[in-house]
Amino acid sequence: MPFPGGLWWLLCCRQGFTLLRRDYGETGKGAADDEEAEESFELRTKGDPEGPASQVKLTQPSRASSGSERSLPVPEEMRSLIREKCGRMQDEPDAIVKGWLQREVRGGVKTPWLRPRKYWFVLTQDSLDYYSGCEVSARRLGSLVLTSLCSVLWPDKQTYKETGYWAVTVFGRKHCYRLYTEHLNEAVHWVCALQKVIVSKAPVQTPTQLLMCDLEENRNSPEILDQIYHNNPILCYTAGPIYAPLLPFPYGAGENAAPSGQGYAALRDEAVRLFHSLQQLEGMREPALLMQGVLQTCHDLPPLVDEIYCQLVKQTTEPPTPGSPADLRYWQLLTCMSCTFTPSPSILCYLQLHLQRTENRFPGSEMAQYGHFITEALHKTKGRACVPSLGEIAGLMGLQEMVCTVHCPGTAVCHVAITSHTTAQEVAQELMSRLGLTCSPNSFALYEESWQHECPLPEDVLVADVLARFESLAGEEPHQKPPGRLWFRHYGCLDMDSVPCNSQEFALLFEQLFPPGLLHSRLGPLPSPPSNPKVFPAACGFLAGALSAGLWGGSSLAKQQVEWKQHLHGRLREEAVSVMGAIMDKWKQLQGMGRLEAMTAYVDLVGEWSVFSSAPFDVEAHLAKEIVQLLQAYLCSKKHQQEIPGTPVQHQELHPAPELPEMGSSLS
Repeated sequence: MPFPGGLWWLLCCRQGFTLLRRDYGETGKGAADDEEAEESFELRTKGDPEGPASQVKLTQPSRASSGSERSLPVPEEMRSLIREKCGRMQDEPDAIVKGWLQREVRGGVKTPWLRPRKYWFVLTQDSLDYYSGCEVSARRLGSLVLTSLCSVLWPDKQTYKETGYWAVTVFGRKHCYRLYTEHLNEAVHWVCALQKVIVSKAPVQTPTQLLMCDLEENRNSPEILDQIYHNNPILCYTAGPIYAPLLPFPYGAGENAAPSGQGYAALRDEAVRLFHSLQQLEGMREPALLMQGVLQTCHDLPPLVDEIYCQLVKQTTEPPTPGSPADLRYWQLLTCMSCTFTPSPSILCYLQLHLQRTENRFPGSEMAQYGHFITEALHKTKGRACVPSLGEIAGLMGLQEMVCTVHCPGTAVCHVAITSHTTAQEVAQELMSRLGLTCSPNSFALYEESWQHECPLPEDVLVADVLARFESLAGEEPHQKPPGRLWFRHYGCLDMDSVPCNSQEFALLFEQLFPPGLLHSRLGPLPSPPSNPKVFPAACGFLAGALSAGLWGGSSLAKQQVEWKQHLHGRLREEAVSVMGAIMDKWKQLQGMGRLEAMTAYVDLVGEWSVFSSAPFDVEAHLAKEIVQLLQAYLCSKKHQQEIPGTPVQHQELHPAPELPEMGSSLS
């Protein structure tokens, strides 16, 4: 029986819309090709009774599925239209929630928001259906199949303020339902019910995951592995684009968006874009910058790490020309990934099988060398605070070490060879060995100095991360040259009595006895610039009031802050001149001495300082009060002992001193 005229016209229009909305400018194809493409990338539930994936030829998906209702393939829409005529045969015995909701039928980003239409919605354990009415004979107008990858957005106040409705958005593989209700309680009830159904669903697997299981089961059978790769092109290199990720990602952008301000889309879309970026590496002469961009995206979106590993394994499997420059670009990026991110256990097994197979098939080749390097790196990588710098990427591309420049007080700079896994403690130990400080009673550490701060580096910090941070600072403040440096300096309490005067350690410590940073601690309190131009700092006497009026009176806030900084720098210069003058006065008294004798006399003069050989530590704010109380008790007891010689000191009952934080901890 032929279709009615209206229905035939509707199918033709939908077929036309399907052809017009092809993603990525794809040319038109037949309906049979569409159906085959959809079936080739069908997501399956774990425990699917179908045969093993190795016996099914899975091809590359030819297009992406959209989130709108209009993107349904024609064969499925025809089946939906046929089911519409049947209507509901019973009164939803399996319904979890049902009721009237309004759905946005048309509108979106490019079209104005239209008042939604009211439908009867029924939520079951398998799908969310909507009908033209609540009667048993009402037609079913649409259905959204619920899987573990579906997601739901909670109602937000902004939409309610703009439209007067509470919105509930449900993301499916081919549908995106935007539902509206006037009551918040009803919206929350639907969201909770939908999430409960989604959570109860078994995890779904993509064809790549199913084939990964087959590869793992047959990893000791090279012939079966070759057959699996030959029968499943989805595992091998492709010159064309992909339209869906290789791993499952939740549908929708609500729960998968990156932190605000970074401009990332949904994970599924970012995965497809990254594959396009990988393909651009083949023809680039200087790919380091693009590689760094891919690594930064994975750093910002950690769920994409496994996806990029799978994409790189895919593109390095059965390439057209193994070992060609285009093929080696993928291996180089895979090397950078192995030194930056750790894949999940299942992806790690898949990657190790690929590396082992490559080394066995191409022994002694550059691909085998990269594979061996990646295998070693995966055992050492534990996560990075920053993505590799351009210099590190260049070294990894050539399988070479980096050279780190470390400044030492009183000596020339030292160059240390490092890898992506070298820690600050290892560099400090290397320099101590070079300078003959391994038996010294004093401790030494690596310091980070930049225009932002200067602090010792914790022992487990990767030096490659510090260098990458310096590169980032160079981009933020290009006028700062250099943006940062590494210093090898003394750390902790100082023991000068055990250091020979003619040793390298003595000369090293001599350069650190009066660091310029102590000038700040010698300054008195300075008037702070007001946050409001109309509010002036409180006067502390006539001089303070006159200073405040001279600095802040009758000027804008920006000008006040500039003048305050100039005043601070002036005070610092004055203090520096005063300190250097006092040092020069003492230094002139050392005329006639040799260099070593003068240095020894200077150290003796500095040793007269009351806090000489002590070490400043950054402490947490909640410990500051206890430490001050301990110091006050100690000073009082010492003063009492000096006033009454020979009298035993009546020590106060002191609590045990809190344990100091580790090196590199910051002051709260």
